[in-house]
Amino acid sequence: MGDLISAIATGVWTPVLFLLILGGLFFFFYSRFIQYKYFTHAIAILRGKFNNPNDPGQINAYEALSTALASTVGMGNIAGVAAAISIGGPGALFWMWVAALVGMSTNFFTSTLSVMYRGKDSEGTIQGGPMYVIREALGKSWQPLAVLFCLCAMIGCLPIFQANQLTQVIIDIGVSSESIKASTFPFLGFEISTPKFVIGTVLMIISGIVIIGGIQRIGKWAGKMVPLMIIIYFLSVLAILILHLNEVPHYFWMVITDAFAANHYHGEPALGGLVGGLIVAGVRRASFSNEAGIGTAPMALGASKSSEPIREGLVSMLSPAIDTLLVCTLTAFAILVTGVWQTSGASGVTLTATAFETSLGTTGKILLLICAFFFAITSLFSYSYYGNKAMSFLAGVKAGKYYNYFYLSTIIFGAILSMQDVMNIIDIAYALMALPTMISGFMLAPKVLKESRSYFSRMKAEGKL
Repeated sequence: MGDLISAIATGVWTPVLFLLILGGLFFFFYSRFIQYKYFTHAIAILRGKFNNPNDPGQINAYEALSTALASTVGMGNIAGVAAAISIGGPGALFWMWVAALVGMSTNFFTSTLSVMYRGKDSEGTIQGGPMYVIREALGKSWQPLAVLFCLCAMIGCLPIFQANQLTQVIIDIGVSSESIKASTFPFLGFEISTPKFVIGTVLMIISGIVIIGGIQRIGKWAGKMVPLMIIIYFLSVLAILILHLNEVPHYFWMVITDAFAANHYHGEPALGGLVGGLIVAGVRRASFSNEAGIGTAPMALGASKSSEPIREGLVSMLSPAIDTLLVCTLTAFAILVTGVWQTSGASGVTLTATAFETSLGTTGKILLLICAFFFAITSLFSYSYYGNKAMSFLAGVKAGKYYNYFYLSTIIFGAILSMQDVMNIIDIAYALMALPTMISGFMLAPKVLKESRSYFSRMKAEGKL
């Protein structure tokens, strides 16, 4: 069964790979780089310089980006990058960088659209996201695309990967007794790991306390926790890199050269060879991590209090930069410079934990456990919002509330599954989410470009740029 799921994931991702990279390049060149020119303006928006509490929406730009980052800066940055390195070697990181750079343009276009074409849910609350863009801008004939997006979001945004990898890192680092690690109990003919079940249950309860409070509570928690977790992680990896400073230039060059040689790629060939397989591996992991083109960031930014869609597009552009160019790169270099990617035989979060322990000893393990907890728990909070929003679009807000309970129950399910099956299930749903997001983005790109020219002209005339 696992082999079948893996084959389906690879088959689905091959065409989506072209869609995300070539689509991102289209946005990149079509925009004439206009969004990159105003990077500092995006920072000013994020700092709240243009906040207006009377604008339509539910949360401010900072909380919206924090919500988006709470889902993107998660276990994908710790475990997903490790999986990419274990399969593809240093070259996988290069293709993650490429995916992030073009993904910044993708996020600018898709998140701008999510504010330009917001709609109302069954209770009359203003909402944004690819499904509302399709309904409001493209009309009923394109409704099947909106339905496809929502159905896939309800699966792709389940917390099974985050729960799986957080549970694993807690067991690897926090449980020393081998008998406790190995303890199981029978359930419906299956042997269930007792520690994984207990940890999954605790995570479900913690998540439920925040999730039931809705997007306002999620946004506030994310706004407090996301900066803290990134700072702790940054300082931890910086310490590792300082200890192995002489290795950094070697591996930086190796990331570039191996991207086109695929000397350390251990997966299946794709797109005609091993380099193609390496590209697929890198882009899949980058897309899973930063979610550019998938459609989750537009759902978060669509909730921003804003009357200027371009501002939310600019803020959303920061997400792939922070997630992949910063956090994923930190993880990758921690794994590379310590050499554990060639010696440990581990994968996923266990490989990252080995890198931290090799350099920083027990302190490193504890720091990674703290970071992993914050990364995963904030992801558990924010992903529920996406799935809830998708269910609410299809069946009404009341049905969306019931999705929260289903979502929480799958935390336990994810905690006891194997990592590979979990990653492949999420990959398939993510790939299919990209189709409606990118198609609507292509069709409405001229609207975004027109809006951006108008916005920047007005800002210049008002002396705000």
